Amino acid sequence: MAGHIQDRWFKTETDADGKTSRVKTERYGTGLRYRARYIGPDGSEKSKSFADGQKRLAEKWLTNIEADMSRGQYTDPRASRITFRQYAEKWVKAHPGEINSREAAERRLRLHAYPYFGTRPLGSFKPEHIRSWLAELEPVAPAESSRRIIFGTVSAVLNAAVDDGLLAKNPCHARSVTVPKAAPGQVVPWTIPQVFTVQEALPEHFRAAVAVGAGCGLRQGEVFGLSVDELNIEGGWLHVNHQLKRIRGKYVFARPKGNKTRKVPLPEVVGVALSAHIKRFAPAPITLPWRTPDGAPVTKRLLFSGDRGDHVRVSHFNDSKWKPALVAAGIIPEPEKGKRYAAAPDDGMHALRHFYASVLLDAGENIKALSQYLGHADPGFTLRTYTHLMPSSEGRTRKAVDRIFRGPVEQDHGPETAQAA
Repeated sequence: MAGHIQDRWFKTETDADGKTSRVKTERYGTGLRYRARYIGPDGSEKSKSFADGQKRLAEKWLTNIEADMSRGQYTDPRASRITFRQYAEKWVKAHPGEINSREAAERRLRLHAYPYFGTRPLGSFKPEHIRSWLAELEPVAPAESSRRIIFGTVSAVLNAAVDDGLLAKNPCHARSVTVPKAAPGQVVPWTIPQVFTVQEALPEHFRAAVAVGAGCGLRQGEVFGLSVDELNIEGGWLHVNHQLKRIRGKYVFARPKGNKTRKVPLPEVVGVALSAHIKRFAPAPITLPWRTPDGAPVTKRLLFSGDRGDHVRVSHFNDSKWKPALVAAGIIPEPEKGKRYAAAPDDGMHALRHFYASVLLDAGENIKALSQYLGHADPGFTLRTYTHLMPSSEGRTRKAVDRIFRGPVEQDHGPETAQAA
């Protein structure tokens, strides 16, 4: 057994003859009688007190501590008394992602986790607490995809607590906990007429943006952050080194999503469109902070600018330019007089990236290359997102055989000979 049990109500004394006897202490009859003591992995003494009549319980507790230490599953009882909120707030501050990701995580925890178990000590978490929380979360966040993101944030906090030795195991991983499912449905790419109709319906100085999105697969922030120095039209390459990003209502220049820069093949037709755009609309020098609203100022000569000659304000563009173009293409209905345009979560500028992916896959491009061009950190994510757009194996088989048998047959050993035999 790890450690030992101290009886606070009795002590052992030795008389002048060397005989020992148990005598009552000053604490006899008051307070918790037994104190289980042991030395933790960090070298410091730990203890827990038990009432009179609970000596066996104290011994069992010490035995479990010893077993946990031998299995590498030990958690410090005092450290695990830190509450979920106390630990989560430290986790958010040390979040390795971008500012927007960190703020989004903090908001999810503050709105959907702290009110339910923010004061619960980490060491007391059990799967039943997660199950109850998910049940209470459903009316507040009806969309299962939203609950999945919230659940993932809470699980990430508890994973970190396990790594730090404050929790034996993550209750979110228990088999009895049903993880909210991912959003159902598959990407349905736009048709070519839809892309061209939207492009023609946009103001002239934004039409080349559609060519960049549909022809190079850039994200909206990357399109509107595109600068002259990122273009290599003669060489046929586009360098995606930064994006236009909004943080707490302020616009900044920042690295692309995931801090991942990349090179994308620049098709000739897109290069021609950008050259014509540059001649018609001179690139505007725009100065914005780098990465954070209080960052160092950086100046970029942007290809696309807003109505006032400054950077594009994305929300204004989406409402006043993009949605009217969607109406023109028949993608969303025209709003009633005095009312706002319908929501179009699947038909923002991101739809141009999906179109780009569908074109490349249809042409036989491989997933790894597509993943690099799109700036995905994991080719597996690209595969899961677009696998249904890949030509089927049976389709490739038919085409391969058709190409052989439909070719010129001048030999006497072709398929006709086989059929005659």
